[in-house]
Amino acid sequence: MAGYHVNIEKKSLENKFFREVLFTGPNSQLVVMSIGPGEDIGMETHDDVDQFIRIEAGKGTALLGGVEHELEDGSAVVIPAGTEHNIINSSKKEPMKLYTVYSPPNHPHGTIHKDKAEAEAYEREHHK
Repeated sequence: MAGYHVNIEKKSLENKFFREVLFTGPNSQLVVMSIGPGEDIGMETHDDVDQFIRIEAGKGTALLGGVEHELEDGSAVVIPAGTEHNIINSSKKEPMKLYTVYSPPNHPHGTIHKDKAEAEAYEREHHK
């Protein structure tokens, strides 16, 4: 595919999956996520991947290298490679909707994880 076009705000807000890879290029990847009430993505570090995250709906916290940053609709987070991080949805009722860009790509093209449990099972199986 020669590029990709989408209304990313609409796609992010309509997304019901924990993770859905929308586009994978040779040097970057676009992913939408829906983090359930009280859930998080899980503490992680990408050794060779930079990540950009934009919150489209919800409130929560970003942990970046042990420092907390409050998140809300419109917040952007830049995570350099090697930074331990987590994104936490502080709502008890509403999912947090976001999109993220990985550079280089971090997930197999076409990946869909319906919920966090499915994503964690995939990680256990493929990243031992």
